[in-house]
Amino acid sequence: MLPLIRKTILTIAVSACLPVIANTTTTLNEIEHNIVTQTELLLPQTLKELEQAVNINSGSMNFAGVKQVGALAKLQLEEVGFKVEWLDGRYFNRAGHIVATHESDNPNAPKIVMIGHLDTVFEAEDDFQKFVRLNEQQAAGPGVADMKGGNAIIIAAMRILNKLDLLKDLSIKIVLTGDEESSGEPLTDSKQAIVDAAIWADIALGFENGDNDINTAMAARRGYTGWELAIKAKPAHSSRIFNPEIGYGAIFEAARILDAFREQLSSEENLTFNPGMIVGGTRIDYQKEQSSGTAFGKSNVIAQEVKVIGDLRALSVLQVEQAMAVMQKIVAAKAEHSQAELTFETGYPPMALTKGNLALLAIYDEVSRDLGYNKVVAANPRQAGAADISFAANHVEMALDGLGLMGQGAHTKDEIADLTSLKKNIEKTTILLYRLAQAANVKTNRE
Repeated sequence: MLPLIRKTILTIAVSACLPVIANTTTTLNEIEHNIVTQTELLLPQTLKELEQAVNINSGSMNFAGVKQVGALAKLQLEEVGFKVEWLDGRYFNRAGHIVATHESDNPNAPKIVMIGHLDTVFEAEDDFQKFVRLNEQQAAGPGVADMKGGNAIIIAAMRILNKLDLLKDLSIKIVLTGDEESSGEPLTDSKQAIVDAAIWADIALGFENGDNDINTAMAARRGYTGWELAIKAKPAHSSRIFNPEIGYGAIFEAARILDAFREQLSSEENLTFNPGMIVGGTRIDYQKEQSSGTAFGKSNVIAQEVKVIGDLRALSVLQVEQAMAVMQKIVAAKAEHSQAELTFETGYPPMALTKGNLALLAIYDEVSRDLGYNKVVAANPRQAGAADISFAANHVEMALDGLGLMGQGAHTKDEIADLTSLKKNIEKTTILLYRLAQAANVKTNRE
């Protein structure tokens, strides 16, 4: 069956089964009760292995550490019966990725890509390095929630499905990237493993911690586009500023442009743009790889150069394009005796809110409530950043993210995981996968 036709049929099958699931599965069935039991039994091992993974530094540029965390995941997934490959990252200047595959003999089995990442923002020289159990409900550590906890949920779900002989009705690819926190370049090579898996798949599940609210899941994510503004102007003694033959200088021109961005675009729903760094003066030196810059200037000299680095986040490709057009128009209305150039770099695409994503969220919500947990609603996309699932979302019929370990303080030395969410989200993920398989089989049997 052609992939597009198969994906459309699966979406119809799952959507058609939503009323069946809602009306007949108000409590867990026997298999689902067994999933809950197995989760409880597996929890000590999962926590131990989470601690082991957190204690391996895997900052994005610590290639050896990323590979070590990947080797640990490889061993764990091979034990479950997955075929696991390590994809070397030398072509995009990062450590590499894990791709683990289990293909079912059942022709009706849904094809699901599950996405996590091996790297963290904390490099080898950082002093935040170890897993620390704070109490029964919390643990601190680099990447404990973002997102080694999410990886732990994926692996635990696979173990439970395998233990209960439920993997036979699912085809699954697990992609654990080594560069989510600092993407390799070119991006097309860096994210190709996710794209390839998504083209193969029907459904994408992401195990980032989303907005860190167990009451929500990410049915949509905003994309990320980097931008750079470079300005040059006439240098002169400060006493001559504003003269017609001199102009306003580079810093005033930068201020004009940035304030016009704010005035014209800040009220746009789900659109944000942030100038994260500005360097200006008589001479500047911007080091892109180090995200740093230096400047020389004097109060009595009109600034000659400015460089501004920022990002743009939006919920659709159209919104990105429209914002870029407005920004370019503002830059083009340049002040006298100044030159400005605004360039954009390819970044993370948006994960748009679709009917398929909402259908998947509805099943996940039903699972949560059947377990006696919270109702799960769509998160506000402004409450979370970009994530790898965005590279999959446009190739599948349904996608959902934010299914990982909840917590707080991600990307800071105050990162803490909410361990109460570990058991809950393992159960929810495993039962979700089981119900997706059941829904596909029910639809096929009806036909």
